[in-house]
Amino acid sequence: MNTGTAQWINARGLRDAGRSPETPFCVVLADGREVVLRQLLRILPGKRIVAEGDWGGRPVLAKFFVAEGSARHWAQEQAGITALRQANLPTPDLLLAEALPGGGHVLLTAFVEGAQSLADAWQPLSESPVGSPQALNVLLPAFRMVGKMHAAGLVQNDLHLGNFLRTGDELFVIDGDAVRAVSFGKPLESQRAASNLAVLFAQLPLAWDSQRDVLIEAYLAGGGCRISDIAGLQHEVSRVRTWRLKDYLGKTVRDCTLFSVKRSALSFVAMRREEAGRLSSLLDAPDDAVRGGQLLKDGRTCTVARATLDERVLVVKRYNLKNARHLLARFWRPSRAWHSWREGHRLGFLGIPTPAPLALLEERVGPLRRRAFLINEFCPGPSLLDYLAPDREPEAEIGRAIVSLFRILCDNRISHGDLKATNLLWHDGKVFVIDLDAVLQHRSASAFARAWQRDRARLLRNWPATSALCQWLDRHLPTA
Repeated sequence: MNTGTAQWINARGLRDAGRSPETPFCVVLADGREVVLRQLLRILPGKRIVAEGDWGGRPVLAKFFVAEGSARHWAQEQAGITALRQANLPTPDLLLAEALPGGGHVLLTAFVEGAQSLADAWQPLSESPVGSPQALNVLLPAFRMVGKMHAAGLVQNDLHLGNFLRTGDELFVIDGDAVRAVSFGKPLESQRAASNLAVLFAQLPLAWDSQRDVLIEAYLAGGGCRISDIAGLQHEVSRVRTWRLKDYLGKTVRDCTLFSVKRSALSFVAMRREEAGRLSSLLDAPDDAVRGGQLLKDGRTCTVARATLDERVLVVKRYNLKNARHLLARFWRPSRAWHSWREGHRLGFLGIPTPAPLALLEERVGPLRRRAFLINEFCPGPSLLDYLAPDREPEAEIGRAIVSLFRILCDNRISHGDLKATNLLWHDGKVFVIDLDAVLQHRSASAFARAWQRDRARLLRNWPATSALCQWLDRHLPTA
């Protein structure tokens, strides 16, 4: 086999390659044959590499398990694929599973050409109207397939839309590592089925709970177990959603697949991993970006500038220290930039429009914090204060967007803390929320109700109480 310019690499090399093994690379298998890997799909540094490649002229998906003790995950992957095949559930063919020379294991499956994950298909539709036919065409096959798995006594512990591949009218189940045979050949017990189904429901926006019956009907059509305790199902969905959000927010401040995090004695830097190459120069000299940008706000505690980086417009927000007393007060606490970084990701995770947070920089002296910077996408839309006319009601499109925004904020018990109309921007058919320094998700309904009443009153004060706009808002905004 001609490997071209592919470098040779063994199991130890894969283990030491970090997040960026150079492609293409070639791995020699135990029988002397070679697999050439051309495109990386997922990497857990030092543990697992998933890549698209070529094996004897055949396109394959290769999974390399290279950590010490990785044999367990390799064996689980085989067992999951075998269970799916024995249950006549479509999954890519298992072509090879063996130990690698020098340690580690490899598993090759057929590569499904032209396939798209349901997660990728869902992404552009996730903000479409609830119950839209296009969105349901993505979701219903997944729920039917879960029904088939439960009818066969199987569960997938890591159940999400990314573990289903669609090509034409055919749907494949992937990630055998997470598939477990609980009662193989016999339908799952109802409570276990509901618990597993809740994991899939929890991936969807809260508003899609209104489509629960339609999705359960698809699940039953696939042979799924009848869910007798709907209230229990909803409770489990809420519990999983809470866990998923907490897990995601934790990832925003640790080095992982999604985020690049660097700590030193003088700084803490977190950024979206795909932004690391583009933003590094800005983060090396953030004051230069502020000075060279268009000043939007210049306060004692906060300076905001619009900056351009490689023709991309960003907002750089610097959190200043007024004096020594202010420095001592902020030394010990997470910065407001840290809080806004976390809350921006919280809103994004929940589907609430806000400019994407791209990077966080805290200047530090050991564990003690000093100034901080937050870099966000720039939202070009006008504020509601500039866009809406006080003497008339909002047009239908923006009226629906306003009502939708505050409904989802209230459903998730999120208060803003400084709900001026200038902190709400109208762009691309949505109302974006900015200035997240005081945003808070409340644990109790009573605490949120008090905070929401303050937010509501602050928003209404932007316009005369007798104006048509203020009266429309008063009628349409949630009361608690």
